[in-house]
Amino acid sequence: MPADTMKQLIPLLNQIRNCTLCEDHLPLGPRPVVQAASSARILIIGQAPGTRVHASGVPWDDASGKRLRQWMNVSDQTFYDASRIAIMPMGFCYPGKGKSGDLPPRPECAAAWHQQLLQCLPEIQLTLLIGQYAQKYYLNDAYSSLTERVRQWQHFPSGSFALPHPSPRNQLWLKKNPWFELDVVPQLRQRIELALNT
Repeated sequence: MPADTMKQLIPLLNQIRNCTLCEDHLPLGPRPVVQAASSARILIIGQAPGTRVHASGVPWDDASGKRLRQWMNVSDQTFYDASRIAIMPMGFCYPGKGKSGDLPPRPECAAAWHQQLLQCLPEIQLTLLIGQYAQKYYLNDAYSSLTERVRQWQHFPSGSFALPHPSPRNQLWLKKNPWFELDVVPQLRQRIELALNT
């Protein structure tokens, strides 16, 4: 199956990387950032690229990505191996600056591309939903806040894991919620290792 889906995935990735759907709304212009192969075992769904990632074209190529790789306990080599880890943000392009941080991901991306991309990723064992936008889009739950949702990690199906955004802007959240790095991160690492090695 991965060989067949890879034949579908390659032209799809080309379409995504050439997408200009919301070009008029992007202050730096379109530069969709995505990583995928049909054999990938882990899927990361985050927010949208920041300015540094927009400049490099490399997903999570910033301080947030460094912290995320620490949480996951994976090397840069493993993280950027598309045959093992797929990266599909809620918004593929940098959305611009807001009053506090970047603007929300553009809504066009998920509607236009996510389902098509998911159909080409049949081997995914674990999906990391990072931040409120990914969680609100993909989880139909009754949790009133991201904190409550992340705290209840053990009640999620084995195929998904909700995480706060690893941005340096969330340093205060991490200080207020020490249980996350003490209790949740070790469980995340176990799930990562299992997904990559089964």
